[in-house]
Amino acid sequence: MVPHLTTALTGPLLDIERHVLGATPAIECWLRNQWHEHEAPFYTSVDLRNSGFKLAPVDTNLFPGGFNNLNPDFIPLAVQAAMSAVDKICPDTEQLLLIPENHTRNIFYLQNVARLADILRLTGLNVRIGSLIPELDKPMEIDLGDGESLLLEPIVRRANRIGLADYDPCAILLNNDLSAGVPDILRGIEQSLLPPLHAGWHVRRKSQHFAAYDQVAQQFGELVDIDPWLINPYFSVCSGVDFHARQGEECLEQQVALLLDKIRVKYQEYKIDAEPFVIIKADAGTYGMGIMTVKSPEDVRDLNRKQRNKMAVGKEGTSTRAVLLQEGVHTFENINDAVAEPVVYMMDQFVVGGFYRVHTGRGVDENLNSPGMHFVPLAFETPCCLPDRHANPDSTPNRFYTYGVVARLAMLAASIELETHAALLVDGKTA
Repeated sequence: MVPHLTTALTGPLLDIERHVLGATPAIECWLRNQWHEHEAPFYTSVDLRNSGFKLAPVDTNLFPGGFNNLNPDFIPLAVQAAMSAVDKICPDTEQLLLIPENHTRNIFYLQNVARLADILRLTGLNVRIGSLIPELDKPMEIDLGDGESLLLEPIVRRANRIGLADYDPCAILLNNDLSAGVPDILRGIEQSLLPPLHAGWHVRRKSQHFAAYDQVAQQFGELVDIDPWLINPYFSVCSGVDFHARQGEECLEQQVALLLDKIRVKYQEYKIDAEPFVIIKADAGTYGMGIMTVKSPEDVRDLNRKQRNKMAVGKEGTSTRAVLLQEGVHTFENINDAVAEPVVYMMDQFVVGGFYRVHTGRGVDENLNSPGMHFVPLAFETPCCLPDRHANPDSTPNRFYTYGVVARLAMLAASIELETHAALLVDGKTA
């Protein structure tokens, strides 16, 4: 069952849903043609924010880590989508090596790995888990609770292939975002590697993703006759930032002021009575680290030492030297009086489900991907791909269908982004 969910679906957002439902055949045809031109990532998750007047992606993850939060009833959708993805890469494969993050104590993450492995096994694959933990020299079994366990095994390299001591897989699936860089053991291997190495945060930048999303949102806006801003947050980027040394402060203040002015113009156009804000986050990063909300340029200038320390370091201890400044999108959805945001999961080009990220200690203008969050795994009562054009746009399947459409637009942007990185690699312009 869908939990009690409160939202303010009025005005422009309700109008977006009407446009989307009215253009469903055209949207699906357009997306289908896009996947003829662009290769969908193996899997993707997209964080959305629903403000009641705007619905937009705020983050796109190419190494999703929450498969354990999906509705178990929809696992068959994920299995079918995974079959499609595997057939494209290695149709005759029987063996796949899954490489997770180097976590051994984060049981929730490891439950995600176990669920992902189960999905892949249901496609007919023999799946084993290979670990990049440097000190791991023998198999390690981790108790996941409820009678489940996960076996991590040390990766072995032979010439240009990697596998396990007694296991030579056809394909390698990364569930590790490579924030700390690419380990030598993964370089130059001949097996299919999904996602490709250049999808990792050692190369990827959020600003490049949202530049690609700008193009996609513009095309989609023309297709369904809506203002692209209603599904697209403004953004800018500042490089050469050092929060400890207070370098790049002038750029941050200027860009915050410019973004707030642009947002106010749109709020005035749509008669929106809300306070605009900007989210500043590391341009390369994940796990909700290095993120803050600002409502004026002075908020950047007046950061205290604790705030600077928080913003200066990302996952794996990486230093933040460039930041994305993104239009803040309020989340006016809540579950049991706690703010919530939808997260949509996809494999290949298909929506396979989603859930709500919920936080009792955060406000409508704050990042919810932080300690204290929890997930409501049964939020999607019906698959996101089945709209009911005869029902109210605000009905559950129609709202979730719209979520799925916007999430697929973000996934398409990720495909274009990866193609750009691949072209630069061929030209020798990026690492």
